[in-house]
Amino acid sequence: MHAANLCRALKNINPDIKVSAVGSSLLRSAGAEIFYDIKGLAALGLFDVLLKLPKFFALRDLILRKINLDKPDAVIFVDFSGFNLRLAKAINNKIPTIYYISPQVWASRAGRVKTIKKYISKVIVVFAFEKEFYKKYGMNVDFAGHPLLDIVKPTMPKEEFMRQQALSKNRKIIALLPGSRKTEIKHILPIMLIAGLFIRDKIKDVQFIIAKSPGVDWNIYKRITRGLNLDLKIIEGKTYDCLGVADFALVASGTATLETAIMQIPLAVIYKMSILNYLLYRPQVKLPYIGMVNIVAGKKIAEEFVQFGAKPQAIAAYALNTLSNPQALSLFKGNLSSIRKSFGENGASDRAAGIILETVFNSK
Repeated sequence: MHAANLCRALKNINPDIKVSAVGSSLLRSAGAEIFYDIKGLAALGLFDVLLKLPKFFALRDLILRKINLDKPDAVIFVDFSGFNLRLAKAINNKIPTIYYISPQVWASRAGRVKTIKKYISKVIVVFAFEKEFYKKYGMNVDFAGHPLLDIVKPTMPKEEFMRQQALSKNRKIIALLPGSRKTEIKHILPIMLIAGLFIRDKIKDVQFIIAKSPGVDWNIYKRITRGLNLDLKIIEGKTYDCLGVADFALVASGTATLETAIMQIPLAVIYKMSILNYLLYRPQVKLPYIGMVNIVAGKKIAEEFVQFGAKPQAIAAYALNTLSNPQALSLFKGNLSSIRKSFGENGASDRAAGIILETVFNSK
């Protein structure tokens, strides 16, 4: 999504720019030539990555051949540091390398900073505090603002969405955002739903909506929600509309917590993974929080319910306490407003495109 908006911004500045990419339909619709489709590459946890290692090695070799053949003016990496930093190493400074949406080395595996400094020509960050972090290491870094500001908005008026989905304006609405990967949903959605049952026991007039990821099969959601005595709707591809009508949201840790913050909706952060993955990854995280909404705020503004602490009854109690306390709600929304301001101004993709073209021009 962010790569597609960046591609569009580059072509708006100069329509003659040719973009070749690893991506999918979003990048293709933005005008890029897709030489490898990313479908099937998503991996969550060490064991999923190990299973897909042959694919990743083959992709790296394909990209290197493409670079040698086309001799591009620059390579732009977007997120996905486990793969991209190894690719940058293989390119070995033969052409300008630009990292957009940089690795979160301030959260875990800080040793990657050395690799970034050695093999990346320019880092473009989306959080203001990241610029100061990278500058400490003497790196060439610019802050473009967060591209979510241009993306996170409902597709229709609140009243129309509620009418389309047969939602009552006189009842509380709890939105459930259980993640975008099949594995995440299997671990997290059942916890959210049981929490919903506890909430329903205290608030009789409550309705629930699940923001369904378009990339995940309907049957997974149907299987998990089957037989539940909840007023529940599963709505596909309308996450921001779902948030726009919600009074509170239960959100899987990740970008969705930032999207919820931009929409100014009070939330609880929830995450659970397989026990083996948790034991492998948890020691690498050096921050006191895992929710991006708390990391960006620099303090805990949304309660986190992670792994063994992801208990439905505790989640429900937190949601109920927040909803029933006007002062807590007011403070919550004030904190969310401050986070939104810290994302900079709208137009991040355009600014990033300008920085990239300036970097390429200066390297000539």
